[in-house]
Amino acid sequence: METSSPAGTQFFARTMRHSDLDLVVKNEAAAYAHPWTKRIFIDCLRAGYQAWVLANKQEIAAHGVMSVAVEECHLLTLCVHPAFQRMGYGRKLVTLLLDRAASLDAKACFLEVRVSNDRAISLYRSIGFTQIGERSNYYPGDVGREDALILSRSLPLP
Repeated sequence: METSSPAGTQFFARTMRHSDLDLVVKNEAAAYAHPWTKRIFIDCLRAGYQAWVLANKQEIAAHGVMSVAVEECHLLTLCVHPAFQRMGYGRKLVTLLLDRAASLDAKACFLEVRVSNDRAISLYRSIGFTQIGERSNYYPGDVGREDALILSRSLPLP
């Protein structure tokens, strides 16, 4: 899969490599107040999770990690660097991950999203996710903890 930014930069979808992790962690820190650590990504790669990036030779625009097992998948993280947000990269990466999950016989996808993350909630709903629950105090917050919405959708994508 190839995609371009308005400036003409081409990004290619490929599996995440250990050599990507420093850039992935920098993107996490740029995008989130409570980013994943390099150790978490190392553990995900070691576990064999579906870990993908949209990248070129110089930079990584977006990354996502998903576990797939027993006809279900769980979208664990999705991150688009702030410089590349609102350009369709999040949608492209979610679609790629869901297609991969379906090809691995997943019939449903689940995820958690911060209740305050309106843009992500809007993206997921536009892809067909619906709310099936809520987790209290799930995410760390600047003060205390923040609730998460639990979203789900069936696979494959139409």
